[in-house]
Amino acid sequence: MEQELAYSFHLGSDKNKSKVAKKTAKGNVSGTTSLSNNAIQNANDLSKVNKHNLRDYDNQRDLINTIYGTNDIVEDVKQVYIDEFEQVRIEYNTNQSRADRRINNYFEKICNSQNNIACEIIIELGDMDFWQDKDDEYRFKMIDVYNEQIQDLNKILPSFKVANATIHFDETSPHMHVVGVPVIENCKRGMKKQVGKSQLFTKESLTKIQDKMRNACIKSYNKFYDVDSRLKAKQKGRNQDLNVNDMGNYREIKKKIEQERKKLENANKQTKKIDTSSKDIVELLDSLKPMPFSKNNSQISNENIENIKDYIKDVTDVIKTVRSVNDLNLSIKEFEHASFEIEKKNKSLKYQIELKNEAIEKLNDKLSAKDKIIIKLQEEKESLKAQLQKFKSFWHNLMSHFHKRITYDNDQNYKIVSDDLYKNGIFDDNDNEIANNILREEYRTTLINFGKYKLVMFVMAKLMEMETTEQNKIALYLFNNINFSEDESYN
Repeated sequence: MEQELAYSFHLGSDKNKSKVAKKTAKGNVSGTTSLSNNAIQNANDLSKVNKHNLRDYDNQRDLINTIYGTNDIVEDVKQVYIDEFEQVRIEYNTNQSRADRRINNYFEKICNSQNNIACEIIIELGDMDFWQDKDDEYRFKMIDVYNEQIQDLNKILPSFKVANATIHFDETSPHMHVVGVPVIENCKRGMKKQVGKSQLFTKESLTKIQDKMRNACIKSYNKFYDVDSRLKAKQKGRNQDLNVNDMGNYREIKKKIEQERKKLENANKQTKKIDTSSKDIVELLDSLKPMPFSKNNSQISNENIENIKDYIKDVTDVIKTVRSVNDLNLSIKEFEHASFEIEKKNKSLKYQIELKNEAIEKLNDKLSAKDKIIIKLQEEKESLKAQLQKFKSFWHNLMSHFHKRITYDNDQNYKIVSDDLYKNGIFDDNDNEIANNILREEYRTTLINFGKYKLVMFVMAKLMEMETTEQNKIALYLFNNINFSEDESYN
């Protein structure tokens, strides 16, 4: 049975550098975001990649295989910077009259800028279900497959300079981490050659790269594993985040959530008001004077009693409001999460429907093509029938002409031609008999016009006019060629 394997070509993202992420970070206590992010934005990020990819943190390298570069990814990337940018850096500095515009170290300059110093691509063939029952020998054959993926990547995207490629066999699926530098040339400002991830990896270019790498990977896998497997259908937006701007219902829900949050803010204001009132009540109680003749009791005016009652009422109302708003806020969060999950499922279902529709359109195209072929074959059939009929008519006329010339006109020239055609296989036995037998054509024509028993009457009338010897010859001929019974031929 033909296997289907999943394929993933994932490019590290810059989610934490977006405006939304930075705005979110300002409102967090930590001042940071928790968005997934595997972009390499500076030397510190590159060092973390080095520790993760090469398992430096636990020294477990038995199931780690570096197929490109060295055991130091930081140095590998720095070497790419020297190979690709050092010459253009020197040329750039030569043309600068001001010292403050010169670049002393391009790697350090990019580390301190907003650009990524490198990119990480994660390539994976097969999912957890596929690899769970495969032994180490089977897994390690992926080294050959991933080696060819690096070669294919260099051909498909030569502007992405690979610095390091490491395969991990210590997780559920063997996968490869590729670290490289995106290089763009012919820059009008600054150095002629620079780092440029956003220019090299656009949405359109990334889709084309993924498609080419997918096809190349399955070919390599089939070659090294000697199988005939195919890839699972590419999942639309596999490496992209779900865009809430495309979710109409979700935006409406967010509006309602904001309205309820405003209610919560009002409740918080009421709570602050109660806090202030509480302090006033405490001061009021502290100012009570003891009653004469009793230190354990204090006197309070009727006005203060009413103030305390009002305070208690306000406290009760605020507690009810806060409880209801908090409960509502929890419900909203649950509803928000559920709506988001439903929307994701809807988007997945819509994509599946799109795939089905595409399949149906392809089948309709195939049916239309088949119909055209059938119509064309029918036309060719009718044309062949007409040609065949024309040929039959020609052949019938030809044989009748030969029959007439040979049997009735006794033209020896036609006899010679007929014999020559028979010897060379152009006339078969039946054709030769029609051309040379005086009775054959009369028999055929008469049989068509009169039928078997009408022919008998015709022959009997002819026999009466002939000599006995000729009668016997004709009767014998009829017996041998017309399948008359013995009684019919001799009676």
